[in-house]
Amino acid sequence: MNSADLIIREARESDLPALIALFAADALGGHGDTTDPSAYEDYLRAFRTVQSSSNQALYAAELAGEVVGTFQAMITTTLNARGSSSMIIEAVQTRSDLRGQGIGAAMIEFCIAEAKSRGVRLVQLTSNAVRKDAHRFYERLGFKPTHLGFKMALK
Repeated sequence: MNSADLIIREARESDLPALIALFAADALGGHGDTTDPSAYEDYLRAFRTVQSSSNQALYAAELAGEVVGTFQAMITTTLNARGSSSMIIEAVQTRSDLRGQGIGAAMIEFCIAEAKSRGVRLVQLTSNAVRKDAHRFYERLGFKPTHLGFKMALK
């Protein structure tokens, strides 16, 4: 893949079928994502919530007119660290047949550049503990595993 051919842009509602397919194809995620048409309204509602927020954005990576990757970026500001802002990257997915070709790296580099342009202090992300390949990938890009995360499922 020629990285010059990759377009990273904010996702559009018309991208939803391709984005949903990326998540549904993820066997490790365990989020219950599905391409079943009965679930579409759930995705549409979430898309519109993200789209209406000034502090978060959903992106699509496009190659030759096809959506081949996605990620979400959120900016949060806290009182600690003297009121600085952080970018949180979530839901990073690259189409499985195109992994290892620089798409994921381009998406993360896009996030880092966006964070720098906004004066953000820190870029962080979480990754499922079983995703050892993803951990190596993030470490190659300069991320450090500095914290231990905790979750509590409510649904």
